[in-house]
Amino acid sequence: MEKMKVEIWSDVMCPFCYIGKRRFESALEEFGHKDNIEVEWKSFQLNPDLKTNPNININEYLAERKGITPDHARQMNDYVTNMAAEAGLVYDFDKAIVANSFNAHRLSQLAKKHGLGDAMEEALFKAYFTEGKNTDDKHTLTDIATAIGLDRDEAVRTLDSDAFADEVKHDIAEAQYLGIQGVPFFVMNNKYGVSGAQAVPVFTQTLEKSFSEWQQVNGKPQLTIIEGESCTTDGDCG
Repeated sequence: MEKMKVEIWSDVMCPFCYIGKRRFESALEEFGHKDNIEVEWKSFQLNPDLKTNPNININEYLAERKGITPDHARQMNDYVTNMAAEAGLVYDFDKAIVANSFNAHRLSQLAKKHGLGDAMEEALFKAYFTEGKNTDDKHTLTDIATAIGLDRDEAVRTLDSDAFADEVKHDIAEAQYLGIQGVPFFVMNNKYGVSGAQAVPVFTQTLEKSFSEWQQVNGKPQLTIIEGESCTTDGDCG
């Protein structure tokens, strides 16, 4: 069965990416042709030079990076936490560990190879924003991989090498080519882009429009037929 592709660029450390995932899923769940949609997750790094530091949390990191007080940083993250809660997510920025996302992206590429890309994204987001796990730690990543059904030995081999590094870099380069400057970023039918954690109706409307156009080219139009006198291919007229 042919399917319309939806590509999603995101980063594990992006709070709006997890919220955007939930809102998109809500729209997709209500979409009448959801079985004809193929979702592909793409790698993107908001801060490629970030150094993993398990000794500070996101509130402290944000305060230092933006030159604001820790209280101000906490207030900013409280706003995002409330937004996440509206999407049914639990964020705990006091536990979230500052971690470079490159290895997590490599593991996501492995998961995508085995048809588990969405499961891996979900697990990584939860590990980072809810469970306070170090998503740059190889043992932690291996446990996450195993939990979603990947082979532990293959995950270990991947993380102990530079496997899938080129795939991650290719996704990032593709994003740059498309002019994507922030995430989440959704590309539907290689034609329509949705930037940010938009409201569910925005995803719904874009899905409907892009799928309608895709269907005209790749699928059979869904016709409402008004019957009348006609001739059929077997020569029967009446």
